[in-house]
Amino acid sequence: MRNYIHLLILLVVMSSANACQATPPPNTLVYLPLGDSYTICQGATQAESWPVLLTKHLNDSGLSIHLLDNPARTGYTSQNLIDRELPLLEKNKVDVVTLCIGVNDWVQGVDSATFHKNLIYILDRIAQKISNKNNIMLLTIPDFGVTPAGKNYGGGRNISEGLMGFNAIIRQEAEKRKLPLVDLFPVSKDMEKDASLIAKDGLHPSAKEYAIWETLIFPSALKMLKP
Repeated sequence: MRNYIHLLILLVVMSSANACQATPPPNTLVYLPLGDSYTICQGATQAESWPVLLTKHLNDSGLSIHLLDNPARTGYTSQNLIDRELPLLEKNKVDVVTLCIGVNDWVQGVDSATFHKNLIYILDRIAQKISNKNNIMLLTIPDFGVTPAGKNYGGGRNISEGLMGFNAIIRQEAEKRKLPLVDLFPVSKDMEKDASLIAKDGLHPSAKEYAIWETLIFPSALKMLKP
């Protein structure tokens, strides 16, 4: 019995130590990426995801930044983000947010006015909860229509044209709020001619494409966060 108690105490101590190690040190920026499959990086491993790469490269550049979590999920719409991702801002101190949302709204036939309304709500809530309302970066929606399986999700509509309409809304909000915007739409079109940029499902980007995105996101994030 005594040995069991000693073992139990040891496990509790070890658990507490691990919890402390998971806590970011003082003066560390806490980063939360919000979005859908393009943020959870469907088609790549967690280590290959651009939020993980971005966090590493920002730390390598001299910043102290901690990736809190990646709550993005494949298939999420702007409403899903409101319902399932924004609550993390209520429970945690967050200093930096990236936002890439809208592709599933368009695929599911959500009208542009509703998407715009949701986007405004999302950005307002982030600005209210984040430590610095200027540390929000928006990303445009990539053009999935250039992928082999993309046409299966267009519902007979012009995919590129539809996504450009939603991207115009994203750009409008970024300009109005003076927030940095990284345009992934043009570079995503390279997937049409280079199969190595497409995941095995024929729809999502590959790890190689996500890494390319990160090279565009990183300098903008560094400029945003460097004093």
